[in-house]
Amino acid sequence: MKVFLKILPFLCLLASCSNDDYEPIVYDNPELSINIPVGFPELNNSFYTNKPTKYGVALGEKLFHEKRFSADNTISCASCHIQSSAFADNNVQAIGIEGRVGLRNTPPIQNLAFMRFYNWDGSKLSLENQPIVPIITHEEMDSSILEVIGKIQNDASYKELFQKTFGDENITPERIYRSIAQYEYTLISANSKYDKVKRNEATFTENEMQGYQVFQQKCASCHSTELFTDQSFRNIGFPINTNSNEAGRARVTGNMDEYMSFRVPSLRNVEYTAPYGSFGQFATLKDVLDYFDNGVIETDNLDPVFKNNGNRIPLTEQEKEHLISFMKTLSDVEFTGH
Repeated sequence: MKVFLKILPFLCLLASCSNDDYEPIVYDNPELSINIPVGFPELNNSFYTNKPTKYGVALGEKLFHEKRFSADNTISCASCHIQSSAFADNNVQAIGIEGRVGLRNTPPIQNLAFMRFYNWDGSKLSLENQPIVPIITHEEMDSSILEVIGKIQNDASYKELFQKTFGDENITPERIYRSIAQYEYTLISANSKYDKVKRNEATFTENEMQGYQVFQQKCASCHSTELFTDQSFRNIGFPINTNSNEAGRARVTGNMDEYMSFRVPSLRNVEYTAPYGSFGQFATLKDVLDYFDNGVIETDNLDPVFKNNGNRIPLTEQEKEHLISFMKTLSDVEFTGH
C-alpha cells in the first residue's frame, strides 16, 4: 500500500503529460496519530502493516455497525460489542440472528492493538483475520463475505468511503477486514482511575489501596502488565461448558494438555463486562472470588496457581471486598461512555 502511495503522484504526473484533459486523483488519507499509553506492551505486528487512517477508521466504524453483515440484516458487530459494556455485552453467551445462542461469552474488544491472540481460544493472530469468524458462524451472522459485499456494493456512502480510503470504489473482503481492524486498533482504554493514580492525578481510597495490595499478592501473576492480562492460556478449573464443540485452546492446537484452557481476560473495565467466564458461568465479580476461595474443579492440566495451593486462592471476605474496590478503579468512563 505504501509503495502504491509513493508512485501514485508520479503516475498522475505522467498521465498529465500525455493527456491535457487528465484530472489527477485526489487521494488524501492521512495516518491517524495513535497515543500509545505508557507501559503498555508492544503493538501486534499486524498494526504496522495496517495503521489506522482517517478514512479507514471511518469506514471500519461504519462497517462495524452494519447489520447487513448478517443473513437477515439484524445483527452487526456492534450488536454484541456494546460500548457501555467495554464493547462486550451482558449476555451469558453471545446471541446471533434468530436468537441463536453462541458457544461463548462475548469478549470485550479493548486495547486489541496490543494483543498477540484474538478470541478466547487464541484462534486468530491478527485482527485482519478475525471478522470472517462471526460473519460465517451459524450462531452469529450466518452469512458469507460475498453475500455482504453483494448487499453494500451499490451503496453510495460505501463507494465514497472506499474511494477515500483505498483510492477506488472496489469493495473486497481484504479491504473490509482491514478497515474494521483499523477502527478496532483505535479502541484504547487507558484513562481509568488506576491510570490517573499512576500519573499522580488521583489517589486510591483506603479500600482501593488494600485491594491493590491483595491483587499484587494473589492475582498479578496472571493479570499482569498494564493490560491486566499476561495473554497466556490457562485452565483455572471453572465449571465446564459441556457443549461437544468446546475444548478451549485445545480446539485450536489439538493439544489435550490445553483442554479447557482459555486466554486470561483483561481486568480493564471488568466492572462493565458481567457475566464472567468463557460461557458466563458467574453473574458477579463476588461470585468469581467466592469460587476461587471455595475451591475450583480438579483437572489434570489445572493451572499451577491453583494446583499448588489446594485448588484454591484463599480470600477473606474483607479481601474480596477490597479486591472488587480495586478492580472498579480499572473502569474507564471516558472509553465506555458511562
